[in-house]
Parts: sequence; structure tokens; C-alpha cells
Amino acid sequence: MNILMCGDVMARAGREALSEHLPALRQSLRLDFVLVNGENSAGGFGITGEICQSFYQIGVDAITLGNHAWDQREAISYIEGDAKLIRPINCPPGTPGRGSALFTLADRRKILVVQVICRLFMDAMDDPFRTLEAALAPYRLGTSVDAVIVDIHGEASSEKQALGRFVDGRASLAAGTHTHVPTADHMIFPGGTAYMTDIGMCGAYNSIIGMDIDSVIERFIRKMPGKRWEPVIDDGTLAAVYVETDDDTGLAKKILPVRLGGVLSQTSID
Repeated sequence: MNILMCGDVMARAGREALSEHLPALRQSLRLDFVLVNGENSAGGFGITGEICQSFYQIGVDAITLGNHAWDQREAISYIEGDAKLIRPINCPPGTPGRGSALFTLADRRKILVVQVICRLFMDAMDDPFRTLEAALAPYRLGTSVDAVIVDIHGEASSEKQALGRFVDGRASLAAGTHTHVPTADHMIFPGGTAYMTDIGMCGAYNSIIGMDIDSVIERFIRKMPGKRWEPVIDDGTLAAVYVETDDDTGLAKKILPVRLGGVLSQTSID
């Protein structure tokens, strides 16, 4: 199975990079499944139903969120009716939406998608290890499901690595989102799980994590609230990770970073 997971889509620049490059990638890589983190896609803060539908139209199969899930109030009611939109599984009981979803492809292969949010330097949530264990327990990779993708949304690299190691052998791909900075540690763990600490963002890298440079620097210097941060409108980069899995086991055979467009060094998939 060929899987593409795209990092946090940041505002218009990220949406445009996604729409520019994904349709061609879907065809050239013969992608079976595309997962996108969309928690910053609406002006840098949250997501809307209209944006979700625009993503599906260009070839996205599922969307994960994160700590900015509810920045757009309409998402609170919209998420209940969109089975492809996934928020962190360790949100408090009663939170709208779902933290995992099972997808069935046209050829009947099944893919489980789970998102978990970390706790270090983030808002307090339920134990990510315990909730992730409970989410994976009903499924066996290579038997009841053909692939498992875990979106690890968090700040601390150590916590993301620990969660990745925790699911080694039980997930096809465990990859981090949230920091908007791509890491260079893509690898396949000993148990067969493909891993990357952070995919990076789909957005304008001539910025500070996608935001206007001057206003962010001013906040650090003055240590006082200033004007609302605005996302940079510039040529965007599509930042993603590509994984090929074994048809029998569901474990990873190949993992490669994908960076197209914008100012970052470009990658190619051989």
C-alpha cells in the first residue's frame, strides 16, 4: 500500500501548495491513501467544513486536527457529521467528534487512522499512551486491518519518539505534527513501523512557523500582547512523508520525506 501523510496545512499558502501538488502526487505515486493535518488551514487557526470539502475534492482521504481543532467555532458542530475528520483521541470524554476512524478502500482493504495529542508543553489531556493502547487493542495489523496510521501531535521530540516506539510493530506509520518544522529522522523502527518526529508544515517557510516574522519577533522582545499574528502569504511548500507497506504484514518497507515548492530543498521519490 502507498500512503502519503501531509504535515500541518498552514493558511492559504498551505492550502495552495496542497492543491498544486497533491493531484499529481496521487497519480505519480499511485497513492492508496492520503492523510492531511488540517488544524491550521483556516487562516492559521482551525478548520472549516468548506475547507474540508475542498481537501476531499483534490484527493485527500482523511483529515486530522490537534490543539487548534476548535479555533473555528463551526468545527464543533461540523465534526459530528464528517466521518473523515479526526480530532485527538485523548480529548476529555464528551468532546465532539472521533479520535480514530476505520476507512475501507474500494478494494476492501482497511486503514485505521488514530490521532493522539501529547502532554509536554501542551494543554493537559488524558494519558496518550493509555488511550492509544485502547484504540489499537481491537485491531491486529496485517489481519483485521491492512494499515494503521498514527498522527502524534505534540511539542516535545522525546514524547513523540516515545509514542512512536510504543506502537512499533503495531502501526504502519507513526509520524509527528504540530511544530511546523520537518525533521530529518525518518526511519523504519526494528518492529517495522515507519516513523518521523515531525513532518513539517504545508505552508510558507519564509516566516516563523508560517506567521509574519516581525510580529512574532516583537512578541518575544516585548513580552506583551501585540497585534494578532497573521499568516504569511508566499509560495508554499508541501511537506509530507511517503510510506510503502508490505501487503501481507502492513508494516513499512520504505519511508521518504516529500518536499515540493517554496524555499526548502526539494525532494524526489525514487
